[in-house]
Order: sequence, then C-alpha cells, then structure tokens
Amino acid sequence: MAQTQGYSRLQITLHWVVAVLVVLQIVLHEGIADAYDIAEETGVYAMSAPVIGHIIGGALILLLACWRLILRHERGAPTPPAGEPEIFRRAGHAAHLALYGLLITLPVTGALAWGGRMEAAADAHVLLKNLLILLVFAHIGAVAVHQLVWKTGLIRRMMRAQD
Repeated sequence: MAQTQGYSRLQITLHWVVAVLVVLQIVLHEGIADAYDIAEETGVYAMSAPVIGHIIGGALILLLACWRLILRHERGAPTPPAGEPEIFRRAGHAAHLALYGLLITLPVTGALAWGGRMEAAADAHVLLKNLLILLVFAHIGAVAVHQLVWKTGLIRRMMRAQD
C-alpha cells in the first residue's frame, strides 16, 4: 500500500458518509429488530419502511466500505503521527482492520438473517453490532487522546483533503 501525507477529498467524504450511515443504522435499528421478532414468530418477513431503510443502509455501508478499501489500496493512507507509542500504532492498525471487517461482515450477516432466514446469522449480526459499537467508541476515544493528550492534530487528516 502506498503512503501519502493525507487523505483525499473522496476518502474523507466516504469516511463521514459511512460514519453517519453506521450511526443511523444503530439508532434506527428498532424497526428491523421488531420486524425480525415478528417474522420469527409468524414466519412472515414483511417489508416495511424501517426494514427497507435498514437494508438499503446496510447495502450502502457494504458498498462504500469496499470502495474505501479500494481507494486505500490505490492511494494509500498517511503514516501514523510521530510520537505515537508503538503499541498504540499497532492497536490502531488492528482496530482499523476490525472496523473494515465489521463494516463488510455486518451487512452480510444481516442479509443472511433477513433474506436467508438464518437465525445463526441474526445472532452473529447482533454480536458484531455490539463489537462495532465498542470499536466506534474506541476509535473516537483514540482520536480524543491524539487531540487532547498527545496533541498530534490527527483529526485534521479527516477534515482537510490532501488531493
């Protein structure tokens, strides 16, 4: 993967669009959760606005996460800020891999749960959702440490493009 001084405007836009979509999926999940519970009881997987919205949101996250990975491979990513302890550099790399993995795996398990009517996929989807929430909070916490403790200015990389 190539190294660059910063993210492109497209990379930054995709990051924030995916972030908003993830938050919406988490905040508005009750509609599909309720529909899934009813479907398990009745065997009827009814399409409703919340279900369709959740499916579209998940599909968009999957597509945009894949696009982000392609862009990251083609354009690269900036090196971690100087002064970041090695253990945190490694943890950050692992967390990013996990985030991408979850952004791809969650829509797949959701599709298998709803479209494939697979209860094991639904169970996995709930577990992975909870892991994603934890990782999102860890990601936000890491940015806060960079900004407030280490004062690396890390957040600027996701605010100003380096096209």
